[in-house]
Amino acid sequence: MSKIDQEVEALIKPVLDDLNFELVDVEFTKEGKDHFLRISIDKEGGVDLNDCTLASEKISEVMDKNDPIEQMYYLDVASPGAERPIKKEQDFQNAITKPIFVSLYAPIEGDKEWLGTLQSVNEDTIVMEVKEKAKTKTIEIPRNKIAKARHSVML
Repeated sequence: MSKIDQEVEALIKPVLDDLNFELVDVEFTKEGKDHFLRISIDKEGGVDLNDCTLASEKISEVMDKNDPIEQMYYLDVASPGAERPIKKEQDFQNAITKPIFVSLYAPIEGDKEWLGTLQSVNEDTIVMEVKEKAKTKTIEIPRNKIAKARHSVML
């Protein structure tokens, strides 16, 4: 997480908590000549367009007062969707027994991408059950090798 992402998270998390929204992800990115601040929110039962609009208005109010971002940017507040990112410890815990997709910084057993069911999580590793042709096997992945992880709708 970049310094800007961390500063934005610290500013907006209390606002989202007051609205009973979970802050799933913050990402400040440049695409072409434009900058985007993407905020993913969720709540029990999911979020709808009205929730995203309300959160966007409240986030804009806070950011207008104390914005750590110098560039012009577009604010995008949305649901994380079915392929929700897995970043925080609680995200990993909530994903146990569910299908996930993991991409790695370095290959394990010759592969940098794994799709399977998350079996367990500890401080240093995750354990996934993956299908390889007609067989199922268990693979242990060091957490420091994980570049990105997300829920998966396919298995």
